[in-house]
Amino acid sequence: MLSHQDNETLVRVGAGTPTGQFMRLFWLPFLPSSDLEVDGQPQRLRLLGEDLIAFRDSEGRVGLVDHVCPHRGAPLVFGRNEKSGLRCVYHGWQFGVDGRVMDTPAEPVESRLKEKVRIKTYPCRERNGIVWAYMGDASADALPPLPNLEWNLVPEENVHFSFRVQECNWLQAVEGEIDSAHAPILHGRIDSQGAINDWTAKRDLRPVFECQRQDFGISVASRRVLDEEHHYWRVNQFMFPFYTLVPPQTKYPELSGHAWVPLDDENTLCLMFSYTPARPLYEKTKQLFEAGHQGRETGHASTHAYHPRPVTQPYAKYWTKFNLDSAFLFDYDAQTKTWFSGLPGLWVQDAACQSGVAPIYDRSRENLGISDTGVAMTRRLLLENVRKLASEGKTTVRVDDPDLWMTRAVSLTLPVGASWQQDGAGHMRASLGADFGYTP
Repeated sequence: MLSHQDNETLVRVGAGTPTGQFMRLFWLPFLPSSDLEVDGQPQRLRLLGEDLIAFRDSEGRVGLVDHVCPHRGAPLVFGRNEKSGLRCVYHGWQFGVDGRVMDTPAEPVESRLKEKVRIKTYPCRERNGIVWAYMGDASADALPPLPNLEWNLVPEENVHFSFRVQECNWLQAVEGEIDSAHAPILHGRIDSQGAINDWTAKRDLRPVFECQRQDFGISVASRRVLDEEHHYWRVNQFMFPFYTLVPPQTKYPELSGHAWVPLDDENTLCLMFSYTPARPLYEKTKQLFEAGHQGRETGHASTHAYHPRPVTQPYAKYWTKFNLDSAFLFDYDAQTKTWFSGLPGLWVQDAACQSGVAPIYDRSRENLGISDTGVAMTRRLLLENVRKLASEGKTTVRVDDPDLWMTRAVSLTLPVGASWQQDGAGHMRASLGADFGYTP
């Protein structure tokens, strides 16, 4: 279990909170580049409890600014994106991506007011279709480099990513993905149909866990018995501050995972990525991700999953119809005949278990088992770093080393007695352009 105080420490992410300060050490992936058109509609966002507006100016630069005009508090979500800046519709004040006031048309020509006022802004970078923000100390001489995450470096045809909002705190989501004990159970079927019943992990529902701290976070390894001579190892990865990686397991293998970006204390932006390291992603796989399969969701939110909200709400286009109010479209008939959970698809099954009780669950009520070893170790590691930053102004995470995140999750079949750390070390290190190096 996690004490109430420790739970509060980890899930509260606003400015000035211990975990909020820790999160602000890192670049945050927050939007697809395609969502921001030159002189296009501004997008209302929320990151780490701060309400913001993103826009792309006439020169193609991305701005991330406060959602409120500093003049009289008008909402900038209605702002006019024109002539290299975002113009408030109330009195016409215009702001550049650097936070400068460019124009105050209702003021006297000789007024120097615009020289004295600035709007809050955060630096942004783009890479391979993703926009990143840095919300830490931007007054420093140099910002840390973008993290070298393999999914954000491979060619465009090798990767598929999707965004959605999940109504729970970021840690509940992270813990769901590093817990590999649940996968063959929650995602299983009670009939004999479908590819899920072919998962190797279903052969042994009582895995043995071994976890290891790494410079990047935690490796969570689960060992299952295949036969008298072989074990099947699945190694999930947690990478600071909120990334999770899941091993391949299908006959069309791809690597996948999430960035679980905290919007606030009770909502999380789920950026899912799936990619093949050395060749284009199968077209059929992309189609399944985008359209789902026979009315069910895959690991990605399909185009049919979204239930947009008004533009005044953060991430308006990325809310889905699968939530507590809709009971995640639970189908009892399907539960009795086909699907163990009765929930319509992989990510929906996870989301329902992670957020179906409360956006912040009281973890002091938990009763953890051996299969929760990775979850417990990840909590301890996070608490150590958050507290170290609060007390000493530093952490153990090398944010200035972009290659710290060049890691892969793996699924390995090894002889009984073999070491997943030694035999898997080379496979767990990502190298651009290198294939799996083994048969998943």
